[in-house]
Amino acid sequence: MPDPLLRLDRVVKRFSGHTAVRSLSMSVPSGGIFGLLGPNGAGKTTTIRMIMNILTPDEGTITLFGEPASRAHADRIGFLPEERGLYRKMEVLDHLAFLGETKGLRRREAQTRGRAWLERLGLGDWTKHRVEDLSKGMQQKVQFIGTLLHDPALIVLDEPFSGLDPVNSKVMKDVVVELARQGRTVLFSTHIMEQAERMCDHIVIIARGEKVVDGAVADVKREAGARHVRLTFTRNRDAARRVLLDRALVLRAEDHGASAEVELAPGTDGERLLRALVSADVGLSQFAIVEPSLESIFIAKVGPAAATAVAEVTGA
Repeated sequence: MPDPLLRLDRVVKRFSGHTAVRSLSMSVPSGGIFGLLGPNGAGKTTTIRMIMNILTPDEGTITLFGEPASRAHADRIGFLPEERGLYRKMEVLDHLAFLGETKGLRRREAQTRGRAWLERLGLGDWTKHRVEDLSKGMQQKVQFIGTLLHDPALIVLDEPFSGLDPVNSKVMKDVVVELARQGRTVLFSTHIMEQAERMCDHIVIIARGEKVVDGAVADVKREAGARHVRLTFTRNRDAARRVLLDRALVLRAEDHGASAEVELAPGTDGERLLRALVSADVGLSQFAIVEPSLESIFIAKVGPAAATAVAEVTGA
């Protein structure tokens, strides 16, 4: 098995007595989309800043491309931070040329690549406009282009789709998926489980700075077991709620109003739950044994408190 492109071994980071990352180990293989997931305040951004050599671990080691991580690897990495930052008075193409030059490209090559990317992402008519003339979503696409301009081997995206409308979000997602298919490695950090479930090959979930899940998405869902039921109600929702509160039948329920996803209690099965719902005169248009969603696994692993945790000292 080839060596991973990125490896963290028992990494620890503390801030003023607060431990933001606790003995975190993970391996990111070459190629594909790797999800670093967790609630706000879990330590994701702190971890990324250590990978990028912006912060130094207090303990543990980080290896990139088979070598100890250092600033020497910067030109092989494309980094889109959670905190967006562009020079608002610069013209769009000049800004991309500047970003390309900081990564070792000649100015003319950076301009050529920048124009091509702007055309692809629907910004071809904005090359001579100042950054401040662009909408927030357009600015985000410009910074995304700057992340990719130098053809990095590792692409690190920290909450890349935050604040984007569905159309622009899809455009950027399609690019990320295409790059992964071409053999690039994408490290994708998010707290939005639906995005991760659709895009990622492998995930690590961290909560309170500690790893709680590590594996291929398909394996993580399979190991969670076929003890999840998806329900859609047509009538008598109050009676359904009472049944779902019966801990002899249901260990945990995600109530979405007209529908629900539940995890069966130990020692019971779907048939018992179905009988209870029918006996309570609950109308159902769907009753299906399903693989658990990544969101339900996430909540089960990190707990409701962690899922709504406030941002940590560093804002991760």
